[in-house]
Amino acid sequence: MASINQEVQTELEAATFRRLLDHLDSNKDVQNIDLMNLASFCRNCLSKWYMAEADSRDIEINYDEARQFVYGMPYSEWKEKYQTEASAEQLKKFEQKTA
Repeated sequence: MASINQEVQTELEAATFRRLLDHLDSNKDVQNIDLMNLASFCRNCLSKWYMAEADSRDIEINYDEARQFVYGMPYSEWKEKYQTEASAEQLKKFEQKTA
C-alpha cells in the first residue's frame, strides 16, 4: 500500500463511510434484520457507533440525531416508509445467531 499520511487516510475512511451510507440508502429493501443476520451490524449499529465516536470527542449527539444522519431522514419516517415486518425465518435466524 502506498504510504499515505494521517489526513489522507482519514479522508479516505470518511469517503468510504459516506459510500457505505449511500449504498445502504440505495438499498432500502435490505432490512436491518437482514444486515444483522448476515454481518452482525445494521443501520442502528452504525448510528450507535457514530454517536459513541462523537461522545469520545466531547461532541453531543443524541441517538435520534445519529440515526437521522445514518438513515438520511428521521428514523420514524424511514421505518414507516421502508421497514417491513420481519418474517418468522428472519427472526429464527436472528435468535439462533444471538443465542
